[in-house]
Amino acid sequence: MLSSIVVDGDKVELVSVDHLFAKEGEPTKKYSTRVYSVLSDDRLEIMMPMEKAKLILLPVDGEYDLCFYTSQGLYQCYARIYDRYKSNNVYVLALELTSNLRKHQRREYYRFSCVLDMKSRELKPEETESLKTFNPIIVPGLPLRRSLICDISGGGMRFITDTVYPENAMIYCTFSLNLESGPKDYDIVAKVLTVKEVANRPGEHEHRVQYEGLDRDTREEIIKFIFDEERKLRRKARR
Repeated sequence: MLSSIVVDGDKVELVSVDHLFAKEGEPTKKYSTRVYSVLSDDRLEIMMPMEKAKLILLPVDGEYDLCFYTSQGLYQCYARIYDRYKSNNVYVLALELTSNLRKHQRREYYRFSCVLDMKSRELKPEETESLKTFNPIIVPGLPLRRSLICDISGGGMRFITDTVYPENAMIYCTFSLNLESGPKDYDIVAKVLTVKEVANRPGEHEHRVQYEGLDRDTREEIIKFIFDEERKLRRKARR
């Protein structure tokens, strides 16, 4: 796909993936340069970025979020620098894609397609009211309905269940993610944005929700989970 979308000379912007996990207030450094040569659907060369007439020697093995400005629109992927060298008197960086190339999404968080078990329920009125305070109360032990997450992001998720939650309802969600450090359970409150019946699956409904009151550390863990899973899928596809 890379070779059919990106061409030599296209503008490309790079941001280190570390910015996803940077502490609040830390500046995000963005580098702008041009594509030097598309080598294959997995690899390309870009001109080494410059700042104030000086070359920026980005590190080998550094991983970056790339945004390409192409004739077909903006496209994004993750890539790793695997070499630096000089070609025809041009200093270049050689990169290997670590995720699929996709249409750039003009929103804060990328949605990762997946299949994850989840349990959920609508909050009681008193629980919803408590969210407005500094001491929210979630009553433990209440019955939960089985749900299935079909995509997840740092800002929300989409799931399917045979329960219909009203739009704007506040719901309690509990699920587990397999992090590099091992499985971890998450208990999250979310607001229902949209609801629709699943085609050809009577009685099942798709819900799109947005996290409410999610702390920064939990959001970063979810984003890192998505990044790690994308990288695993890319490596598996190569093999």
